[in-house]
Amino acid sequence: MTQPTPGWRSGSETPSLSEVFRSIAVPTGRSSFRRFFAFIGPGYLVAVGYMDPGNWATSLAGGAKFGYTLLFVALLSNIMAILLQSLCARLAIASGRDLAQACRDAFPRWVSVPLWLLAEAAIIATDLAEVIGTAIGLNLLFGIPLEIGVFITAADVFLILWLQNRGFRYVEAFIIAMLGVIAACFFIQIAMADPDWNAVILGFAPSIEIATNPEMLYIALGIIGATVMPHNLYLHSGIVQTRAFGQAPSEKRQALRMATWDSTIALMFALTINASILILAAATFHASGNTEVVEIDKAHALLSPLLGGSLAPILFGLALLCCGLNATITATMAGQIVMEGFIRWRISPVARRLITRVFAIVPAIAVILWWGSEGTGRLLILSQVVLSFQLPFAIVPLVMFTASRKKMGDLVAPRWLTALCALIAVTIIALNLNLLWSVATGGF
Repeated sequence: MTQPTPGWRSGSETPSLSEVFRSIAVPTGRSSFRRFFAFIGPGYLVAVGYMDPGNWATSLAGGAKFGYTLLFVALLSNIMAILLQSLCARLAIASGRDLAQACRDAFPRWVSVPLWLLAEAAIIATDLAEVIGTAIGLNLLFGIPLEIGVFITAADVFLILWLQNRGFRYVEAFIIAMLGVIAACFFIQIAMADPDWNAVILGFAPSIEIATNPEMLYIALGIIGATVMPHNLYLHSGIVQTRAFGQAPSEKRQALRMATWDSTIALMFALTINASILILAAATFHASGNTEVVEIDKAHALLSPLLGGSLAPILFGLALLCCGLNATITATMAGQIVMEGFIRWRISPVARRLITRVFAIVPAIAVILWWGSEGTGRLLILSQVVLSFQLPFAIVPLVMFTASRKKMGDLVAPRWLTALCALIAVTIIALNLNLLWSVATGGF
């Protein structure tokens, strides 16, 4: 139970993920490394959102169509995420609340209930990408038909249950191990692709065409939605509280510093993976004239002839499957946090996962049966654009709460950080409105 905090309507809160709340001890000795090591983990769970199957679809499409140009968007979205995730850690440590609890405790029901529904929609969109991506990974590695693979993905609930029963550190260790496999797979593929590194460096520079070209803007919004994911904001503010840090002001400041370093380092690592997907697409598909690669399975089929070997497609499929498994675990936790935080409805992680998975399986099966595998890539990109439209409804409350000294006390966000995060929210809203206008006027 958290202590009553001035500035909030109610007193103590029953924590989300109560089975692992404050379950990881933080050493109180002099060793800064040991204290920092205790905080390593949550940032890598958040980083999973940077390389889930939705990222693959948007980055593959962006790299194949526009070469290295959208690397700037990957970098920009990474900077956005680092700033926003630091606010999530600040909210959790200062108030003892995750973002869902904070919304319920700060807003009337006519505001908090729609925010809850939008958060649930974002998690379903996230899960949809995981379902399709994992099913494609199973198909690429083992030849399992997509229709069957979609249903097999529901079995991941048993993996989640087993890991959570062993302890939260086992969950984090599994995630980090899978991230290591993904990084190794892409390191080898990039080495085989031998990209134009001068063009890669130039790709990280901004281009006005991103905002003026509706098709490029659509992919750019997909990359932002796939990277700065709404469910990650709820997730991070919940799992930071698995650490049993002290409640004294100095101990909270130290916890905030450690948690921020954890997420920043993890997200910089995630940028290398996210950028690697786009670089691989640009170096192989765009360079060879295959500019319309949207479907992941099509990308897989082209890798072998373009890179001249069978190893690259295997590594591609393995990395995709690892990404899907990782994203499964983090989306389940985010779903628990959202449901328990907004409406205090507590159900088992297995039941939660199955409910969310049903909502994701239905549209996935419909698209596969109607359009076949060629429709899955476009559905993945659409799911990520939907996430981009959901972002402001999570970012705006987060910025509001952390800017309030009444709610945050001495850990209120510095004005420069609030201003930058507010600018991020305004930018995303403006880009979304620009895209809507382009669609409405026939410009897309």
